[in-house]
Amino acid sequence: MDLFQSMSVYVKVVEAGSMTKAALQCEMSTTMVGNHLRALEQRLGVQLLQRTTRRQRLTEFGSVYYQRCLEVLGLVADSERLAEQTMDEPRGILRVTAPLTFGVECLIPALSEFSKQHSKLKLDVVLTNRRPDLLENGLDVAFRLGNFEQSNLIARRLIDYTLTVCASPEYISNRGMPQTPEDLQQHDCLSFAYSAGDDWQSVEKEWRLCGPDGEVMVAVSGPMLINSSAGLHHAARAGMGIVMLPDALLEQDLREGKLVAVMPDYQPPSRPLHLLYAQDRYRLPKLRRFVDFAMQKWGA
Repeated sequence: MDLFQSMSVYVKVVEAGSMTKAALQCEMSTTMVGNHLRALEQRLGVQLLQRTTRRQRLTEFGSVYYQRCLEVLGLVADSERLAEQTMDEPRGILRVTAPLTFGVECLIPALSEFSKQHSKLKLDVVLTNRRPDLLENGLDVAFRLGNFEQSNLIARRLIDYTLTVCASPEYISNRGMPQTPEDLQQHDCLSFAYSAGDDWQSVEKEWRLCGPDGEVMVAVSGPMLINSSAGLHHAARAGMGIVMLPDALLEQDLREGKLVAVMPDYQPPSRPLHLLYAQDRYRLPKLRRFVDFAMQKWGA
């Protein structure tokens, strides 16, 4: 028989004063209670209780053994509570990957709050516009922009990733404000150089805008093509031309007037944003807590 269970039954018998009452508390038969007591006595080679038809009395050793059982069972209970606490408290290393601009402008500032909530958890963040495989690269969770093929990963939908067409007040003062998408063909448009295979690679040469009459594609050109959102941002603020950039990058400049929205009636299409993770890792407290945090911050 299980030693710890037998010790627990013995404690119940001593405290209840009879095997019958102990059996009710342990939700087992009186016969099974007696089996546990006999197993203990056989294991120890010492009698624990002196039993008659009317009463039971602890032997001298039985009294000492009862106290030791309380100590041992107390330590076992403490150990189990410690294990539960360990399993419920995020700790270790959480590896997160995200697109560069979203990571710098949105994720990193938010991680300060998350880190304060979980001081025993270390964050390992990989910011890249590539799409690293979570399993092959040992990543716990990924923010993923755009469409993706269905896989064995769980995908949680987040708020859409939106963009705005804008320029500096200096550029607008010198070149005028475009009124329609067709007007962009007469302006310097600065474009992001998407990597080969990206589903937005076409915007290097054409911008897709949604207006009052539906969707329109307009060919654009300009003095610079660059694979850096931060680079485009600085170029736009310097007055080099018109850009299409994520709102996460533009929010403060638009609010302070360092950049102004161009053709607000014509909006670039948004991109879906998902949170991806492996289902079998969701049981880890560190991942559960982060998923809850991300869904609260950016959940659709």
